[in-house]
Amino acid sequence: MHRLKVAAFAAMLPFALGACATVVSGTKQKVSFDSNAKGTKVTLTSGESCNTPCKLKVKRKHDQRADFTHDGYQPTYVLLQSRLGGSAAGNLLLGGIIGGVVDGTNGASNHLSPNPVNVRMVLIGETGEAQLLDNKGKVIGTVAASNDKVKLDVAKTIGADAAGLSKPPAPAAAPAVATEPAPAAPSAESAAPAAPADVPKD
Repeated sequence: MHRLKVAAFAAMLPFALGACATVVSGTKQKVSFDSNAKGTKVTLTSGESCNTPCKLKVKRKHDQRADFTHDGYQPTYVLLQSRLGGSAAGNLLLGGIIGGVVDGTNGASNHLSPNPVNVRMVLIGETGEAQLLDNKGKVIGTVAASNDKVKLDVAKTIGADAAGLSKPPAPAAAPAVATEPAPAAPSAESAAPAAPADVPKD
């Protein structure tokens, strides 16, 4: 009887622990946004928005584009990539195949990166590029470099235009230069010298 109970418990364990990340982490993630221009409006492709410094709770499963806009500053955007978290393998071991499938389907095993999203914006009229900072305020690199690393992958979900993959318009073709027609070659008759006229004899 005891062995039967143990076997039954072992059989139900994967179902009991299934969707481990879903239970522990949930399908949404809090993402922090900040900038050197306080009150910057941040708008996500999913429609959520807030003014820095702020946090938004967004779905882990979906890539995002965060647009930063503030009067007097050059607008910029940061691409957030939905990445598979390191807990995915553990979820498969603890939660079984069903738990892994559930977590993979609803995105609970994923996390959005970068997080926090802290941008040093550039004043209009000044040169330089917007920079991405870590949670301690240290420069990680330029926003453009961060976007370049993930835009090919992110474009699959948010579209090429939003990911910054749109091709620049092709340069206009140079106008055709009008040329004068070449002079016609002289005919054989006109090219031959004229025969001398008969001179009357005395």
